[in-house]
Amino acid sequence: LNPESVVVGHDIRLSSPEICGSLIEGLLDSGVNVSHIGCCGTEEIYFSTDHYGFDGGIIVTASHNPGDYNGMKLVREKSRPISSESGLIDIKELVRKNSFPSLNPDKKGTLSFFSHREDYVRKILEFISIEQTRGFKILANAGNGAAGPVLETLREHLECELIVINGEPDGNFPNGVPNPLLPENRRPTENAVKEVQADFGVAWDGDFDRCFFFDETGRFVEGYYIVGLLAQALLEEKPAETIIYDSRLTWNTIDMVGSLGRTVQSKAGHSFIKEKLRLENAIYGGEMSGHHYFKEFSYCDSGMIPWLLVVGLLAKNEKSLGEIVKDRISLFPCSEEINCNVNDSKTVLSHLKKALASGAERVDLTDGISMEFKEWRFNVRPSNTEQLLRLNVEARSNRSLMEEKSQLILSIIKGVS
Repeated sequence: LNPESVVVGHDIRLSSPEICGSLIEGLLDSGVNVSHIGCCGTEEIYFSTDHYGFDGGIIVTASHNPGDYNGMKLVREKSRPISSESGLIDIKELVRKNSFPSLNPDKKGTLSFFSHREDYVRKILEFISIEQTRGFKILANAGNGAAGPVLETLREHLECELIVINGEPDGNFPNGVPNPLLPENRRPTENAVKEVQADFGVAWDGDFDRCFFFDETGRFVEGYYIVGLLAQALLEEKPAETIIYDSRLTWNTIDMVGSLGRTVQSKAGHSFIKEKLRLENAIYGGEMSGHHYFKEFSYCDSGMIPWLLVVGLLAKNEKSLGEIVKDRISLFPCSEEINCNVNDSKTVLSHLKKALASGAERVDLTDGISMEFKEWRFNVRPSNTEQLLRLNVEARSNRSLMEEKSQLILSIIKGVS
């Protein structure tokens, strides 16, 4: 990309500062001017890259993975994603071949440090009226990740009671790796919501680009239903806009958007959703995995904006989160994502198609394979990083049917693998 200026940061993992230091050294040796924002969340790099006009941004993070993992997320100008379809494979080949541009010893980049957080917080506060937060009690589990310092800054601007647990960033993860998608990692948030009698709870992964919700009883709310809520809330403010959703679970989102706007399907994954968001000029995109993307946030995902929007939604509807999602869960019951170990994903998907396609009303191959029947549908897609197939099933107002069909698909997968 031949950037002149790049903004960098790192999460709270013990190895992140050292890796970030080496990253900075390499950029400087390549003649790139580096601005360092220190320990931060991924979305703070997204914000900084676009807001301050950098040619690219890099955060050293492994998000929700175990503590001894690490990696990098890269974006180009205006926080445009770099995916396997837009340059990441080229970068992989440069690394594999150790083939980089010749360095000019006379052209060394400069390093500077700057504070971005007040500007960042000001930006995310644009998504809510401060007075709407008055009277609410929110339980926030930062998971000892990078979310804690941002929550403390936000607290100064909000009128709600914000109760933060595990707010101290700590790469030792004394309370477990922050990954609220794992059922065993949800219990601290569930218990704390009930203990303090919060209106709802929120928990984040390590770099807080994903957020997860718990209703007033401490019950975990599937991210799928949050996508529909946010889509509807944003379209009520700005009707006729476009919403992006992924193919894993779809019916509830399409139903909630209804005549308010337009829906467009995308392949799952942050880089694909972002590219589709820009292509369609969509106002919002959401994934059941807890990623929520906003046109007004550089078409990027944010883990802080969604819970502020939920506060505004509750203030407007004068209902609890549990009450609001109860009807949606009843209308479109879904399975949690089920992971299946397989040896050959292509063979399994081919077998599923042969076994079930003749009875389907619609077959879609956007991401793995999706099939729709009159009263139920499913999606099975290969993991991008593991030898797994990921299964999601939903039905129309019939939980028993959803559970029955989930077992049917699993039996077919196990029969092949």
